[in-house]
Amino acid sequence: MASMMQPQIILLKEGTDTSQGKPQLVSNINACMAVADVVRTTLGPRGMDKLIHDDKGNTTISNDGATIMKLLDVVHPAAKILVDIAKSQDSEVGDGTTTVVLLAGEFLREAKPFIEDGVHPQNLIRSYRTASNMAIEKIKELAVSIEGKSLDEKRSLLAKCAATTLSSKLIGGEKDFFATMVVDAVIAIGSDDRLNMIGIKKVPGGTMRDSFLVNGVAFKKTFSYAGFEQQPKKFLNPKILLLNIELELKSEKENAEIRLSDPLQYQSIVDAEWNIIYDKLDKCVKSGAKIVLSRLAIGDLATQYFADRDIFCAGRVAEDDLHRVAAATGGTVQTSVNNVIDEVLGSCEVFEEKQVGNERFNIFNGCPSGQTATIVLRGGADQFIEEAERSLHDAIMIVRRAMKNSTVVAGGGAIDMEISRYLWQHARNIAGKSQLFINSFAKALEVIPRQLCDNAGFDATDVLNKLRQKHALPSGEGALYGVDINTGGISDSFANFVWEPALVKMNAINAATEAACLILSVDETVKNPKSESAQGEAAGGMGRGRGGGRGRGMRRR
Repeated sequence: MASMMQPQIILLKEGTDTSQGKPQLVSNINACMAVADVVRTTLGPRGMDKLIHDDKGNTTISNDGATIMKLLDVVHPAAKILVDIAKSQDSEVGDGTTTVVLLAGEFLREAKPFIEDGVHPQNLIRSYRTASNMAIEKIKELAVSIEGKSLDEKRSLLAKCAATTLSSKLIGGEKDFFATMVVDAVIAIGSDDRLNMIGIKKVPGGTMRDSFLVNGVAFKKTFSYAGFEQQPKKFLNPKILLLNIELELKSEKENAEIRLSDPLQYQSIVDAEWNIIYDKLDKCVKSGAKIVLSRLAIGDLATQYFADRDIFCAGRVAEDDLHRVAAATGGTVQTSVNNVIDEVLGSCEVFEEKQVGNERFNIFNGCPSGQTATIVLRGGADQFIEEAERSLHDAIMIVRRAMKNSTVVAGGGAIDMEISRYLWQHARNIAGKSQLFINSFAKALEVIPRQLCDNAGFDATDVLNKLRQKHALPSGEGALYGVDINTGGISDSFANFVWEPALVKMNAINAATEAACLILSVDETVKNPKSESAQGEAAGGMGRGRGGGRGRGMRRR
């Protein structure tokens, strides 16, 4: 009786939403599976694209897992983890963003029946982590190094990696054309890590095949004044002066006041202004530079002055373009025109202004340091060019990674099937429940070849059975076999040059396992209500602030 009279203990604020235990964990798993199902159909060369329309009316057509995840605006707290791993895969490796989300969703799908049967999540987590480590060791063992090859061989190997990445994108039809372009661009920037040294400029119109690579810098013609058309538009081996100053007549400040006793003195003040600008222009000409670029405006007077002396000038050049010109030509951006020495001037073999579509481009070719490249993209619709840019970004990242970590593995689901077979075999030697959990991890890895078949319209069960049989051969000759997208059968992925850097797979399995373990380890979700009183106080505080800061107890004036 006494126990019934005990008062109820209120621990959390009224209105707090709390859910815990098995149903809550299953609900989190369902949310993650729903997110994985959204990007599922975008995997592989025959993957479909998603059209995402946001509240501002912008339309994005994309096949890239990370882009789709970013634009989805997921609100479920557990499903947000999948968005984060897609973003981290994109920034770390560049490709494999759909793969990582799919794997995480599949690991959770396989774990769900065990959770419903009452298995403790920690047992699953332990087995998943073991399986993940074994899978990564197996990838390292199967990876083939492309180190020590000649530059031409390396170039063709890197182009194969880029082509594999591009095959699943919107520009997959021209993958060989763009793969070569990407490899040339990455080799051009050499060991420089900065991605912004590869510029991508988009010009609507023309076909994809009209895209071209500039071994140097290209940027759109800037705003120009009268006299611009008289300037020469082509130079051979010119000196280039880069500035960060305005070359135009400055108006005085509004509150400047000059008192004159003689009207003739006014003319001397006007002359002084003109002398300052002419002095600056004269110093630019004396430096021997034939091209003058500035981040700030170059006025009409300066434009005409340079035109009369056969010098090309461009003002209001974008900052990143100016830095790329500096890196490519070996010049240094100056903040003053006094004492301009030869060392700070850049140079290139050919400079020309060229018409691309309905835009005019300034193109610097044959730069001495050669640590920059520009890809000029052409295409029909704006959305198409945007997606082509995202695809090239993925390919550039992949080629950079392949150059640094020069090991590749067979794509097309081959590596996934081989790891799956290896884990199935290993699990047989384990006594206890973890045998089942490692088997479920191995089964989850088969989602990649299965989805490749589904997206291409083939019979996934049939193809997977063939793959399992091939990979199970004791001689190990089937280890490189994956899905053949063209015939609907299976083929040697390595011989067909479907390659991807080992780092992509290792990162994807690692991130997906971590995400799955993180979601499995959550057993309670607490959602705090927004405190009405706190909102009221905030509103009250704002009101007081506007009212001249009158605090409590102060007399009204």
